[in-house]
Amino acid sequence: MKKIFHLLAALLLCISGAFAQSDSIPYGNNPQAGHYEMVNGIQLYYETYGSGEPLVMLHGNGGSIDAFRNQIPFFQKHYQVIAIDSRLQGKSGGSPDTISYELMASDFCTLLDQLNIKSAYVLGWSDGGIDGILMAMNCPDKVKKLAASGANTVPDTTALSQADFDEMKKVVADPKSSIKEKTLNQMMINQPSIPYADLGKIKCPVLIMAGDRDMIKAEHTLKIYQSIPGASLCIFPDSHHGVCQQHPDLFNETVLTFFNK
Repeated sequence: MKKIFHLLAALLLCISGAFAQSDSIPYGNNPQAGHYEMVNGIQLYYETYGSGEPLVMLHGNGGSIDAFRNQIPFFQKHYQVIAIDSRLQGKSGGSPDTISYELMASDFCTLLDQLNIKSAYVLGWSDGGIDGILMAMNCPDKVKKLAASGANTVPDTTALSQADFDEMKKVVADPKSSIKEKTLNQMMINQPSIPYADLGKIKCPVLIMAGDRDMIKAEHTLKIYQSIPGASLCIFPDSHHGVCQQHPDLFNETVLTFFNK
């Protein structure tokens, strides 16, 4: 019995140590994993974890790599995770005068070219989901499979509520808002504008996801799913826009199952 007790104690110590190590990793500001690459005239920051086939992670508006702190430890066991700070966000450079979803998608495709990566799995959340959709459309050879959560393809009230747009406009009009905050919110007010018919050009397998209480309207998420040939759909129960942070275990297993199909 004593030997069994000591074995269990050692196992628990190892498990708690692993969690402590994971919690202590400064995702988005990790010198041991961080890299810069000159892409489309800016310094693009990214971090790499794990080994295997490449998996690109793309965060939401105003965020950074840290948004995937609950995903990176899980997926690095299965893939080489390449988590990227979008231009003008996190540690990446960029100018408020030149920013769009199209340009960000181009940044990511160009980065893969420069890293000599022929194709990658792509996981995008919110704005990152929009970028992933554009990558699948504009550089299809680079996207092996796409999992997109909480993405919209039009900047109007068929996709988001008027209250959401009013909040964005408040940020833009507020003199206390930074230029970066104004720019990123104005982008969401004006973009993206992806015709549903163009979604039909996507050839790679796609998983469209959202929370059942997502800020993206359910009807719009359904329309995106219906417009992509052969796409899969997952609506997470009791979940809001940040389901990847709210229910990480369910989210991670769902994405992994899709990638493994």
